[in-house]
Amino acid sequence: MIEVDGLTKLYGDFAAVRDLSFVVRPGELLGLVGPNGAGKTSSLRCLAGIIPASQGTICICGQDIKLNPIGAKREMAFFPDEPRLFDYLTVRQHLEFTARLYQVADSAIRIPPLLADLELSDKEHQLPSELSRGMKQKVAIGCGLLHSPKVLLFDEPLTGLDPLAIRRMKQTIQRLGREGASIVISSHLLHLLEEVCTHVLIVKQGVRVAYGTLGEVRTMFAAQGDLSLEDVFVRIATQDGAASGPGISEPPVVPPKIPPA
Repeated sequence: MIEVDGLTKLYGDFAAVRDLSFVVRPGELLGLVGPNGAGKTSSLRCLAGIIPASQGTICICGQDIKLNPIGAKREMAFFPDEPRLFDYLTVRQHLEFTARLYQVADSAIRIPPLLADLELSDKEHQLPSELSRGMKQKVAIGCGLLHSPKVLLFDEPLTGLDPLAIRRMKQTIQRLGREGASIVISSHLLHLLEEVCTHVLIVKQGVRVAYGTLGEVRTMFAAQGDLSLEDVFVRIATQDGAASGPGISEPPVVPPKIPPA
């Protein structure tokens, strides 16, 4: 479970994210949507513990990421838009190294089917320099899934994947949600989010402007016709101000306050 209350991220005097609050419960898939520079990647990096929040509270499976970063990170996996691999480790060695970091006792049993699912079995002894970008992305995904995380954070997860790999990745994300994972997906591919997500959070200029189930967010704009998520996004992105327009300032779902640690 992901609980975010009042997340603010400052870079000097610039607020990349301002007072952002939301909850992702087990089994929910939240689409994080916004124009370039809206604060999506900063939000995800704060959730993942890569950069510290300036203000606010982030809890991962009940663990405050500021007070217990190791405990929180054991429960999650973060998939950046650009896979970052070690130059001199093979595909299998990446998985074995990750297994040691997360103390996965049965890694010898888990790794072969994971390689097969990601179509990497015939690449397991290759180095990153011998792989395409899509294959590198698959290695990063395999490393992230190896310890069976309860929270998954995806930043543009389909970049570099071929159509078959995209379909399988979507199926994997949906399966993980059905199995009870809490998932956040940041993507500009709005049709992907409509296919796999149960909820959506739209941010603009670092501020939450719409939040709820897909149906609830569309209902905010019901007076303007039956709109797709792309239509809603375009209307929000082209409006002046961070939180103007019909039905945007207060979403229908208000996340509960997080009790102090």
